[in-house]
Formats: sequence, structure tokens, C-alpha cells
Amino acid sequence: MTTIVVVKKGGQAVIASDTLTTFGATRLGSKHDAAPEKILRHKATFFGIAGSAAHQMVLESILKNHEKAKDFSFNGRHEIYESFRKIHPILKEEAYLNAKEEDNDPYESSQLTALVANAAGIFGVYSMREVFEFDRFWAIGSGRDFALGAMYAAYNSTKSAKQIASLGVMAGVEYDTGTGLPLNIATVKLAGTKR
Repeated sequence: MTTIVVVKKGGQAVIASDTLTTFGATRLGSKHDAAPEKILRHKATFFGIAGSAAHQMVLESILKNHEKAKDFSFNGRHEIYESFRKIHPILKEEAYLNAKEEDNDPYESSQLTALVANAAGIFGVYSMREVFEFDRFWAIGSGRDFALGAMYAAYNSTKSAKQIASLGVMAGVEYDTGTGLPLNIATVKLAGTKR
């Protein structure tokens, strides 16, 4: 339960998230959580992960400590796919991932949904390692519908990618019970842009 968004506009890619963690009906707000940030950084790439709270720690550990992490690259759809394909067996073998979702799924699941922002753009990674590149914005988590609506309404009339991302997360905060303040935001200059 969360609201995480990515926005691309004006030569910038922005990722933003809330900081609330929930365990069923129990809320762990940022003032009670020593590490409430949901945005991970690996080199010049930022990740926001939705789903089980365990995903954050597991991916952070892999990106920071695993011997293969130096080989991961996230600069574009194909590189993100290849990196998550290499991460999947690590999730299974070293983090004990339960890779089964539905009996008729065509592939094993990595059980996570993530947004990615870096100089190459904004991307989404889903449970079977499918990777999407977005032209303007996207959202994941339980507050995604509210965030998408707010960003859609504001995109053309708001100049800053950071403002649009903030509006998206704030819509989640306002209407989704699994989203709470404060916000985390990271901004990246897109490749090939001047300024």
C-alpha cells in the first residue's frame, strides 16, 4: 500500500513516493519508522518499489552488496529487463522468493512492481519482468488511480515535473488509506537535454 509516481517533463525525470508503511490495518508512519524512504538509489538510477515491504530491503541489499550488482545497468528498457532477469535467480536462490503466483502464468514471478527514473527516462517493471517506458508519467501502488488522475489533470498546465509528481502523491495521500506524508522526491536530468 503506497503511492509512487514518475514524471518526465522539461528535461527532467522525477520519482516521488509517500513514506507510510502498513501491515494490514496497522500504520507505521514516518515518525515511528527509522527508515521510511521508499526511493532507492543505485548509481544514477532511482527505484520506487510497491508490494511487500520485504522487497525494499531485498532489492537494496542486492544492489548494494551482491557481487553481480556491478554488472547491472538500467539505462533503457532492454538494459532494465536484462538486469531484472539477472536479479530474478538471486531473489529465488538467495532471498528465498516464492516465485509462484497463478498456475497458468507463462513465467515465474519476481513478485514486485517498481518504477525507475534515470537519465534515460522513466520506466515501470512488473512481476514477470515486463518493462514499460513512459512518455509523460505513471504511478503504482494502492493510490495509483488517484495519482494518475491528478497528474493527468495537471500535466499540461504545470511546468515542473517535480510539481506534477508532488500532486500525484498528494492525491494518493488525500484519498488512499495506505499512503501518508511526508513525500520523498528525486530528480534526474534527462540525457540529451540542455541546461
